[in-house]
Amino acid sequence: MDKHLNIRQLTEENEKKMMSPFACLSANSKGRFTPLEEDSIRTCFQRDRDRIIHSKEFRRLKHKTQVFSSFEYNDHIRTRLTHTLEVSQVARTIAKALRLNEDLTEAISLGHDIGHCTFSHAGETVLNEIFKGFSHNKHSAHLAQKMNLSREVVDGILKHSNIETGEEAITLEGRIVKYADKFAYLNSDLDDGIRLGLITEEDIPHSIRKVLGKTSNDRLDTMIRDMILTSREKNEIMMSEEVDYNFKQLRNFMFERLYFNDKLTKKDETVKKIFYHIYETERESKKTDEEILEFMAGMTDSYAVKYFLNSYNINVQFLEVL
Repeated sequence: MDKHLNIRQLTEENEKKMMSPFACLSANSKGRFTPLEEDSIRTCFQRDRDRIIHSKEFRRLKHKTQVFSSFEYNDHIRTRLTHTLEVSQVARTIAKALRLNEDLTEAISLGHDIGHCTFSHAGETVLNEIFKGFSHNKHSAHLAQKMNLSREVVDGILKHSNIETGEEAITLEGRIVKYADKFAYLNSDLDDGIRLGLITEEDIPHSIRKVLGKTSNDRLDTMIRDMILTSREKNEIMMSEEVDYNFKQLRNFMFERLYFNDKLTKKDETVKKIFYHIYETERESKKTDEEILEFMAGMTDSYAVKYFLNSYNINVQFLEVL
């Protein structure tokens, strides 16, 4: 092979030939917050993906709660890491079918939750209470910027979280991830909830099952296929009216029947006690709130519990609900 051959440039030329006119081409990236010499093999978005995968923040996701923490031990329950991998698979499938930039989509997917704190949304609620304004998408984008990732990746991570705000990512790839996140967690959380006996398939309204499917796999497949077919050759990411309506109905159902299930919410006070104790202890060491937030947001479930237990002689049963 010619030693002067620049593989990255060849890849960028192939993107121009093969991708949709609506794709975000690697060569057209808005760059990084701190300029960096280009790699001779990897495009900027491939490089971002690799930076995320090799980061400590990404590795810690395997010990962070997705929805169901260790109040009941089960080897098949999703963690924040397995959720992230499922989002990446869903998003890449859609991006590839639409001839969009799969590398950019993958980077945003893998990084979308790197700033998520431990104990799922219960932990996020407490951190927001302590630090005012904390949200996992903002913190994930903050960490992505510290990694000096491309502006398109940081933007997609920042705007992945809420489908109600109307705030859209600047790329179609980022908009795919916003929906892939919901597609993945709705169906995987439901599958986990059924596995733990917190809900049954028959609890889902018949109207939703009729349109989306009668199993989690069927519903995920319906959402993915509908988004691909509805978004083809368009400069937007969308679903058909019928599927979009039932997707939102399923989401409402999950919040009403599963995410606020008593077995899940009873851990909230325990999480609050743990987080406030950690915060007050760290303040005694004269750390700033910014330093404490970085520390607490990066904790895994097991590390936070160990920190708390090491401070007191506490009966482990106190933490059973976690």
